[in-house]
Amino acid sequence: MAINGISSSQYTYNLLGKGLDATSERGKAISNNIANVNTKGYKRYYVNFEDNLKSSMDNLAMERTDSRHINDGASFGDIQLKKDTASSVNEDGNNVDVDSEMSNEAQNTLEYYTLINQISSRISMERSVINGR
Repeated sequence: MAINGISSSQYTYNLLGKGLDATSERGKAISNNIANVNTKGYKRYYVNFEDNLKSSMDNLAMERTDSRHINDGASFGDIQLKKDTASSVNEDGNNVDVDSEMSNEAQNTLEYYTLINQISSRISMERSVINGR
């Protein structure tokens, strides 16, 4: 089955890869937040990926103006680094909550390993098909 000119398998690999990219960026943001926990006026950063992916997936039925236009899924689920300016945890204007960041790091690590496991399972399944076992 093909989705907009690419196979569903390739489409899935692209999305899994984007998920890995997002967990990598999220890990960097969390580490940076923890490193700046005592920096006066520092505002935490977070990665927005899943919401963008859901929004992209909800709008899949876009009209193509030319049959040569192929949507390869590359724009689905853009990864955005955003600054959280809405809250302030400390009196000095810093809004990093170490407990929350550590929890986010644990969740991000679990998500990373889940994505790696999905990719590994797919590769193993394709290897079995190719080898006829």
